Amino acid sequence: MPATNKELQSPSSEMVLLTPNTENPPPIIAVTATPGTKDTTKDGVREGSAESDSSRVVMKKQLGLLEGVAIILGIIFGSGIFVSPKGVLREVESVGTSLIIWVLCGLLSMIGALCYAELGTAIPKSGGDYAYIYEAYGSLPAFLYLWDAMMIFVPTTNAIMGLTFASYVLQPFFADGCEIPKIALQLLAAATICFLTYLNSYYMKITTKMQNVIMFTKIAALVLIILVGLVWMLMGHTENFDKPFENTETDPGKLSVAFYSGIFSYAGWNYLNFMTEELRDPYRNLPRAIYISLPLVTGIYVLANMAYLAVLSAPEMLASNAIAVTFADKILGSFSLIIPIMVAISAFGGLSVHIMTSSRMCFVGARNGHMPAILSHISVKSYTPLPSLAFLCLLSIVMLVVSDVYVLITYSSIVESFFIMMSVSAVLYFRYKHPNMERPIKVSLWIPAVFVVVCAFLVVVPVYVAPFEVAMGLLITLIGIPFYYVGVVWQNKPKWVQHAIDSMTFTCQKLFMSAKEQKQD
Repeated sequence: MPATNKELQSPSSEMVLLTPNTENPPPIIAVTATPGTKDTTKDGVREGSAESDSSRVVMKKQLGLLEGVAIILGIIFGSGIFVSPKGVLREVESVGTSLIIWVLCGLLSMIGALCYAELGTAIPKSGGDYAYIYEAYGSLPAFLYLWDAMMIFVPTTNAIMGLTFASYVLQPFFADGCEIPKIALQLLAAATICFLTYLNSYYMKITTKMQNVIMFTKIAALVLIILVGLVWMLMGHTENFDKPFENTETDPGKLSVAFYSGIFSYAGWNYLNFMTEELRDPYRNLPRAIYISLPLVTGIYVLANMAYLAVLSAPEMLASNAIAVTFADKILGSFSLIIPIMVAISAFGGLSVHIMTSSRMCFVGARNGHMPAILSHISVKSYTPLPSLAFLCLLSIVMLVVSDVYVLITYSSIVESFFIMMSVSAVLYFRYKHPNMERPIKVSLWIPAVFVVVCAFLVVVPVYVAPFEVAMGLLITLIGIPFYYVGVVWQNKPKWVQHAIDSMTFTCQKLFMSAKEQKQD
């Protein structure tokens, strides 16, 4: 080791920082256990044990079945079911048809989730859709998905969820009819994103426990809405269901948009696959978490919408900006304050889960050379992808000040559906290309085939219904191609460029106290 390198030692480990050098590989931090260290336990992870991963810088397997279910429900139950489940009703214009679409969307989500159960156990890598597209179709399609996800999907979703939380927290401090100042919403949303990023960076066990509690809180809130609606109907208030299919819209374009709205309300069932490498016994817990979560979500979504439609007329639902709050104001009286609190808690928990899971996709992308190398590093203290978490936090805050954040996510939603279709089609591709691949979970071929056909329909129809939005989403994706060739394909960069990259990597390593992941021998 060169004499110019700096060495930092602790009683249980030796950490070596390699100074940047254009003639050597990019700097990394290597962490090795000192022989003879006493076996200790910290945060539930054994340290100094030859049988464990604690002597290596790797992501720790800290997630069990309950945490897996909490991640899936935390994403799906965000705040959407409380705030705006009216997209389906607006397109189909009838109560009965809207409920049927909610059921069909739930069934389609369960079909998709079964495919992800096979993919997640056959390819036990973190990164979710990115990892499956990379394994099946190669580097460029995977990079373009990562480009859209890191530049648009993830930061805009974090920004929107942060703004939703902020609006429900600040609303009680403003009189009816008074608009909350935009700067106040942005500041609180930014503070919330930063706080949850910090929590996910340094206190993983606390974060997962918090998400478990929030999951039960969300379910309790939705059960309350369902029970209130059921009691209302048992009291004889069923007039909203007298003619459930009257004025049903039959235009294929509007029906597809309604279906699209429903599908996106169920979005999130694939997020546990982003953290496969941190799941204990993934071959059992990954499919079990999916099998528990999706039927539960479908049942709760359908019953919650029945409750909304029983209490609120169709015009009232369409006029409301926060349906659960309108529902509570009409029927719960002085107890109506419970629902806004529940919505705020739900948005807070959903944002925490999204920050945690999406950072793993960024981490895996960097590990494959599709993002800056520093983003593939892990904190040597908390064993979390700290640089990736900080990077996405910064992008999310930037999105908070972009006035057209909702427009950006609209442009990219069609593209995201296309990539999900590609992920599920990988099931069919691997069955053909690698028939002998080990598959702990193996679904019938008709399941991915049906999902791919329906997704293809949902991708093609918007081309006719909203061609401008589709074109903008495609343009955003194609902009990533030059970045792919410059950042990934072009390896022989000038020395001064490589020196600048190495220097930045080294500086960030010291700032985050992070190291490159040490793979098992």
